[in-house]
Amino acid sequence: MVDAVKANDDILAAVYQIVLERKAMADGEQSYVKSLFDKGLDKILSKIGEEATETAVAGKGGDRDELVYEVADLFFHVVVLLGYYDIPPEQVYAELRRRFGMSGIEEKASRNK
Repeated sequence: MVDAVKANDDILAAVYQIVLERKAMADGEQSYVKSLFDKGLDKILSKIGEEATETAVAGKGGDRDELVYEVADLFFHVVVLLGYYDIPPEQVYAELRRRFGMSGIEEKASRNK
């Protein structure tokens, strides 16, 4: 059984750990996450595309609760993709920290060097 996540815990890191546990399962019949891994990268990517579209539609619709729900779905499926490549959320956080305080134009230019 999963321990309750405290309000100040890193929920994405906690979800990532569960994703890795499900990834290691032998059978995907009891786990949605394992079934995604069993179907492969293209299925995971298609779910991200689907959730990104639903997020955009919810954003356009202006219903805050719906937007939160769809963003949570999108974050979840992105965490599954990170799990596919064994990239912990902390690596993404580190990249965001690196970019913090930098303009988007400046950051993009730094990648082209």
